[in-house]
Amino acid sequence: MPTFRYEAVTPAGQLRRGVIDADGSRGARTLLRSRGMTPIDVSAVAERAAGGRLGLLGQRLGTTEQALFTRQLASLLTAGLPLDEALSALAAEAERDYVRDLVSTLRSEVVGGQSLSGALARHPRDFPDIYRALVSAGEHTGKLHVVLARLADYIEGRNALTQKIKLAFTYPAVVTVVAFGIVVFLLTYVVPQVVGVFTTTKQNLPTLTVVMLACSDFARDWGWLAALFVTGVVVSIKRLLKRPGPQRAWHGWLLGAPLVGRLVRGYNTARFASTLAILISAGVPILRALQAAGETLNNVVLRHNVEDAISRVREGTSLSRALAQANRFPPVLVHLIRSGESTGNLAPMLDRAAEGETRELERRTLFITSLLEPALILSMGVMVLLIVLAVLMPILDINQMVH
Repeated sequence: MPTFRYEAVTPAGQLRRGVIDADGSRGARTLLRSRGMTPIDVSAVAERAAGGRLGLLGQRLGTTEQALFTRQLASLLTAGLPLDEALSALAAEAERDYVRDLVSTLRSEVVGGQSLSGALARHPRDFPDIYRALVSAGEHTGKLHVVLARLADYIEGRNALTQKIKLAFTYPAVVTVVAFGIVVFLLTYVVPQVVGVFTTTKQNLPTLTVVMLACSDFARDWGWLAALFVTGVVVSIKRLLKRPGPQRAWHGWLLGAPLVGRLVRGYNTARFASTLAILISAGVPILRALQAAGETLNNVVLRHNVEDAISRVREGTSLSRALAQANRFPPVLVHLIRSGESTGNLAPMLDRAAEGETRELERRTLFITSLLEPALILSMGVMVLLIVLAVLMPILDINQMVH
């Protein structure tokens, strides 16, 4: 039965929005009137989703909304609710119109005979390949609610890790922006106003003051041009790094860079191990699981290493040996995979590796930010001190001349 999205007015004059199942638009309006509501707008959800799902603003399902949808769907299925009724309940509870339309579209496709994984495949922007692969595995094994619960854990853990890293670097970024703004203000306004008084006295200014005046003149006269130049360089570098050759060279350098390299390696390793663990535990074949887990890597060098490992595994090599030959992934991951292969507990070992890499990544992130914060504050203090000295030194010279 088709699903329609409606806007209607209650007898009390309140505006209500929601979704409703009916044989057609006229049937939906009749059903709303039977409930005592006056319909204002009734339209098929499938038509809206197909015609305006992406919309002018490129709407899509957020990672937090994706995790919430997965968790709620797993809970409803665990409670014994049929899939179509669970999707209907989620559509009714959705806060955003786009999410409501998306879930209602999924329900319509499921009621029409489509599997859930097949319905998700029609929305690749909202549900990536790994998500659909896990749902398909859950449907084939008859444990969809278990797989969805594991998938919700995975998405929530990934979002939490990403948020921790972003929050850790937020304070240093704010300090950098504030410090840069203060220095620009002092150079373009304070220094010319104060030091300009001494230039009219024909006094020989100290070297530091002369340098600061030159920097001030450059910032006022050519600052906009320098900003445009820097912006152009940044945009050019970003476009250059989108090309396969430069991008691979840059990602390879990042893996070996001090401090940053361990962060990049740890973040990608944690995602790869956790993704592979949940895929294997869901019964996905090892080659397909490796391919899906490799697609979660945002470092192209590591992604190419996984592709090489897939070729070796296809030829009969063990996974641990295939990853060890790349010499890019942490040795702990390789050892745990070897242990899992020998004991038949590969998925738990991958989970353990992912947890260990996540903890190590958080520790290193806190260590780097603890170094960055005092370094930025010290740099800002030095810059302000130099500007203050450039202003005070001519005043001290005049005092000495008077005495």
